[in-house]
Amino acid sequence: MSTNLTITLVHQQLPLKHIFRIARGAKTQADVVLLTISNGQHTGKAEAVPYARYKESIDTVTQQIRSFSTQVINLENINSLINLMPAGAARNALDCAWWDLQAKLSGTAVAELLNLAPALPCITAQTLSIDTPSAMASSVAKLNNPPLVKVKLDNQDIVLKMTAIAKAAPNSQFIVDANEAWTINDLVNCVTQLKALNVVLIEQPLPAGKDDVLIDFNSTIPLCADESCHTRADLAYLKERYQVINIKLDKTGGLSEAVLLSQAAKAQGFQIMLGCMVASSLAMAPAALLVNEAAFVDLDGPLLVNNDYAEGFKFENGVMYPLTSRLWGGGSE
Repeated sequence: MSTNLTITLVHQQLPLKHIFRIARGAKTQADVVLLTISNGQHTGKAEAVPYARYKESIDTVTQQIRSFSTQVINLENINSLINLMPAGAARNALDCAWWDLQAKLSGTAVAELLNLAPALPCITAQTLSIDTPSAMASSVAKLNNPPLVKVKLDNQDIVLKMTAIAKAAPNSQFIVDANEAWTINDLVNCVTQLKALNVVLIEQPLPAGKDDVLIDFNSTIPLCADESCHTRADLAYLKERYQVINIKLDKTGGLSEAVLLSQAAKAQGFQIMLGCMVASSLAMAPAALLVNEAAFVDLDGPLLVNNDYAEGFKFENGVMYPLTSRLWGGGSE
């Protein structure tokens, strides 16, 4: 008879180093859920981030997981039960904790269980939140010409801000993330100037579901779908609109779907960007297994929080190094 599994859930508030502003708002802390799955001897853990943009909150995700936990859950049925859940933060927490537990039970790292090559050091974007041109220029200057910077911008002073930023970091390349805040006119009017300012990617310029106009727009900078891309089911819609997709585990509903989405997207000719919500190294760990597949990596969440895990990712001059600890997925405790 299989041992039933126990699920625990804790709401954690992670203070940020600085106020974080994007087109749809600002925050000073990251609200995350820390979930564990245990068989009494081994415990798997994961961190997920409910996101209001997708009608999620700590309360709704907690309710989803508590409802899930009312079922009789064991090693034989947990995977099929998780797969019945909708994509989102609750499923992400369960899926990634389950992978961590499988690694502990088998003594085999998650990367090996998924037949993934060991993750290599990679360049990750470092994020600038929205501010005045001078403040954003000052912030990027402190990073000392990082190789890749992700710039959060609404539709106010797009070129003015990017000009100041590029002048302060002349050796950097940039991803501009509009978080759905632009119109097609904004995009048309700034794309040529942004290309001259070392912008190599524009992320989600238009609102999700309102991007049909991109079918007829030949952008000189690749366009990346973020809010428009959650799972493999979205790829057919995205095909003629975007060249890159942003994979975030809180959108896919965990690592299982993220791996399948990455494979399907690459087979259809998309480039891959790995993204994250603002969270700790525990939330980044599963996604980081896919860095070898990504043209763009944006997993700098741990750099934004005030106190990351001691065993978390190490960053140096814009390079993110693979986990060498047993924080998550390493096959031992």
